[in-house]
Amino acid sequence: MVQIDDAGSGSLIGGTCIGAMRVETKEFVFDFIPVESYYEGAFEKKAYIDKCEEIVYSLISKLNVSKREEIQICQGYMFETVRHKLKQEGFNINSTKIKDPLQGAIENTFQEYALSLGLPAQYVKYTRYPLHFHRILRWVYADYDRRHLLCKTGWKSWKKYGHLNVEISEDILYKRNYTCLKCGKRIKPGSRVKVLRYTSNCPNVIYLHHKC
Repeated sequence: MVQIDDAGSGSLIGGTCIGAMRVETKEFVFDFIPVESYYEGAFEKKAYIDKCEEIVYSLISKLNVSKREEIQICQGYMFETVRHKLKQEGFNINSTKIKDPLQGAIENTFQEYALSLGLPAQYVKYTRYPLHFHRILRWVYADYDRRHLLCKTGWKSWKKYGHLNVEISEDILYKRNYTCLKCGKRIKPGSRVKVLRYTSNCPNVIYLHHKC
């Protein structure tokens, strides 16, 4: 039996991981829908759906899936068209909620991908709500010119919160345990800092090293 699922479609940054696993052997293959498929313009044309379909066919080919072998596909909207096409072609398709072993494998793969984009580990792991939209938005605004290119800019939530007015000032930070959200290094107490202020769903204050 082969399972097919996605991870990261709900994350503001990055594309989406599409993975497939043969349960009996734990053979695991994956690919990513690029974030460009979620940019404004492409997103409205559902470019990510077309790319998902392309990737699913590629993964099935890599695993040499026969039409007799059961394929369990996530019941999410992203797979709607490819499920229909595979059924028409005679594949043994079962739409269902995917659990382990694939669920854990693909979520770990997306986590590593998010870390490779530069997200701090505490934004991805060790939290009840990993990849939370407004937490990631803080990270994006800390280096907006570069990081907005990593975002799914076709989303309505990005259109609402992705172009906010940011007030920039300077201060001395005496508090401990602050990390610069631009370079990722600790800010020493008593340091001169750059302060970014904006309001999304609540007021936000971001501290950066003065030279960052």
